[in-house]
Amino acid sequence: MNVPTCVATTKIIATELAKTLLKEEPEMTLIIRDQLVNPPTWFASFRDLTLYCNVFLHDAIVIESDDPDPYVRWMRPRGGMDFVEDFVRPGAEDGVHLDFEHNYPRSVVTDRIAPENVHRLIAQIRFLQHVA
Repeated sequence: MNVPTCVATTKIIATELAKTLLKEEPEMTLIIRDQLVNPPTWFASFRDLTLYCNVFLHDAIVIESDDPDPYVRWMRPRGGMDFVEDFVRPGAEDGVHLDFEHNYPRSVVTDRIAPENVHRLIAQIRFLQHVA
């Protein structure tokens, strides 16, 4: 079945317009400390956390790092950049921080991201989103 080019083009444009109009702006920024990307973090749990926070909580997710190059090389081939928007310098962004120590007022402190603590981390991130 051949579809006229103008009909196919119109459908593509309408689909892209609908995606643009329905796209929600991020509610909050989740800033993840770069060291939490490395083991003992389970990379699958890192992806689960970033997927959940991006899709369901509408968070913009950034990685806080002084030297992003090794992390980009580690994350990109494993799909770790799928829900991460960018890398930022420490202290450059305001939002909820996922860190290994309490450095900022709205910090979730953990030593790793793993299957046994993903639900707790999500609950704490959700709570801190509503604390202004």
